[in-house]
Amino acid sequence: MTQRTRLTDAGIKRLKPGSTDYTVWDTVTPGLGVRVRTTGFRGYVFHQRGQGNSRRVSLGPVTLKHVQDARRECLAIQMDEHAAGTGSRSTTNSRIPLFRDYATDTWMAGQCHRWKPSTRRTEESRLRSVLLPAFGHLPLDRIAPADVDAWFDRCSATAPGGANKALALLRQIMNHAASSGLIAMNPARSTRMNPRPRLTRFLSAEEIVRLHEALDRCVAERPACAVQADIIRLLLYTGARKSEIKNLRWSEVEGDTLRLADSKTGPRTVHLSADARDVIERQRRGIGPFVFPSSVNPGKPFGINLPLWLRVRERAGLEDVRLHDVRHTYASQAVMKGVPLPVVARLLGHREVTMTLRYAHVGDREVVEAAERIGAAISLALDGPG
Repeated sequence: MTQRTRLTDAGIKRLKPGSTDYTVWDTVTPGLGVRVRTTGFRGYVFHQRGQGNSRRVSLGPVTLKHVQDARRECLAIQMDEHAAGTGSRSTTNSRIPLFRDYATDTWMAGQCHRWKPSTRRTEESRLRSVLLPAFGHLPLDRIAPADVDAWFDRCSATAPGGANKALALLRQIMNHAASSGLIAMNPARSTRMNPRPRLTRFLSAEEIVRLHEALDRCVAERPACAVQADIIRLLLYTGARKSEIKNLRWSEVEGDTLRLADSKTGPRTVHLSADARDVIERQRRGIGPFVFPSSVNPGKPFGINLPLWLRVRERAGLEDVRLHDVRHTYASQAVMKGVPLPVVARLLGHREVTMTLRYAHVGDREVVEAAERIGAAISLALDGPG
C-alpha cells in the first residue's frame, strides 16, 4: 500500500524500519519520498517522471539535510532537466551514479547498521563536510587519482590527521564501487597518507605518584571535584576507555568485575583491582543509573571537566600528558610486569594484539636492564662450561 503524507523533519525521525523496505511519499512535492530500509537507514529519493521516461534519484540520508532542503533539491533537478530539454539522462550517465548519490545512498545503506551511533554521526559529518564538496558532483568514473592527490594535499595543509581519516573513508567508498563493477579501480588507493608521530607517552612510577598527589590537593581545595578525580583514578586503575568509565552504570558493576554492556568493541568484562573497587564503593548510589551521575541531572553521566584535568596536569608537572595516556600507562605497566601481550589485549578490550602493541610501551630504564640481562646470558653461553 502506498504511503503518502506531508513530510516533516519530526515525522521522518519517527519512521521505523519494517520487515521489508518501504517508501513514504510527500504530498507537498510530487515525487519526493523517504526510503526506509530494514537496516534502519532512511534516505530521501526523488522519482521524476518525464515524457515516457522516469528515473529515481537518491538525495542522501535524512540525517544530512532537512526536508525543505530536499524539496529545493527536487526543484533544482526539475529545472536542470527542463533546461536540457530532456526528461532523462543519457544511457552512459545513468549507468554511473554521481559520487554524492552513490556514497549517501547505496554505500551508506550498507554501512550504517554496522556502526555505533557515534561512529555514524562522525562519518556522516566527514562525508558531508569534506568529501561531498570535493567529489559530490562527479560521476564515480570521472574521479581520477590526480584529483584525489590534489584534494588530499589541500586538506593536509591545514589538518593532516583529518585528511588521513577522510582519505580512509573515501577509499572505503571507492573500494565498494570497484567491487560493484562501477569503476575499474579505486582512484584513492595510491594516495599516501600523512605520516603521524608515534605517541609513546606514558607515566613512570614516580609520575603516577605525582598525579595522585595532585588529584588529592585539588579535591582538598574543592570537594566538588571528587567525582571527576575518581573518574581519572579509575581510568588509571583499569586501563578502560574514557567513555566506558564516564557512562558506567550500576547494573554493570558485579563484585570484582565490570560487565560492560557495550564498548567500542562490543560487550566486555573489566576486572577490578582492590584500588579500583575502592573507587566504585565510595560513590553514592542515587536514583540515577550511572555510577558517576551528573550533579545537575542524575539521569545523565558526569562529564570530565577539562579545566580540572589541565590544573591537575600542571600541578603534577605533566603538561605533555593527555588523559588518554593513562590507558597507555596501564598497558605499559602490565607489560613491564611480565604480563603476556594477549592477556594485556584482553584487559584493554582489543580484538587484535596488534592494537595492543601501540599502547604497550616500556621505559628506557627497563630497556637498559633487559639489554644487560640478555648480554649476560649470551656471555654465559659463549663461555661454556668452565
